[in-house]
Amino acid sequence: MQKRHLNRIQYFEEQEFTTLRYVIPFIEKFRKIEAGMKILEIGCGEGGNLKPFLERRCEVTGIDLSEYKINLARSFFNNLPLTGHPELIAEDVYNLPSPEVKYDLVIMRDVIEHIHDQKKFMAFVQQFLHDESLFFLAFPPWQNPFGGHQQICKNKILGALPYFHLLPSCCYRLLLKSGGESEATIGNLLEVKETGLSIERFQKIVETSGFQILSKRYYFINPNYEIKFGIKPVRQSRLIGGIPWLRNFLTTSVFFLLSPCGKH
Repeated sequence: MQKRHLNRIQYFEEQEFTTLRYVIPFIEKFRKIEAGMKILEIGCGEGGNLKPFLERRCEVTGIDLSEYKINLARSFFNNLPLTGHPELIAEDVYNLPSPEVKYDLVIMRDVIEHIHDQKKFMAFVQQFLHDESLFFLAFPPWQNPFGGHQQICKNKILGALPYFHLLPSCCYRLLLKSGGESEATIGNLLEVKETGLSIERFQKIVETSGFQILSKRYYFINPNYEIKFGIKPVRQSRLIGGIPWLRNFLTTSVFFLLSPCGKH
């Protein structure tokens, strides 16, 4: 898994595939993605999620903390035969000024679970939205088999070991260290452990942050696994999806579509 994680072109193409095949159809149940729409991705990385929106002639902006990833995104897009290019910003989103023109759609894929003080963030992001905007988020519930992002481990056994991220932090650190993981990797994984998000906690944050849930979808098999591993996505059963707490352990990805201020 580590080799795939380090191949950033492959990662770009995987993000593009899943957004085109699954994210956009999920959003379009509420609004068609049309030319001229203003799209913002927070935590865009190398920008793979942005390409399908550019191909529909949307006005696209991506922001990411990593200057390295933004530079990769610029190089990838410069080599693509597209009529337009995204605006790419290497910056902390909290440092952006409130835009005069709001976005029609804000997207975040597998990012919210990395953010500290998620309640503060959800209130902050309102300034980028107008009354008719949509906000798409996808994340892996923390308790799922690989919710700790342990697939980034160099140790092949640890990278394929489910649920061990749920150990107490001291035991988790010890196991990672004994498996030969670097302090940087251990630090990253412990941060995910600290910020990891359950479905129930996210829904409570949404309810207190001025958003309405338009739609949600639970996946037993993550849609991204189709392009990564050749495994077709499977939606979570209604029975498991209806049982709070249990569904976090058996759901590998959840999609949410929100609207601000309950205006929809």
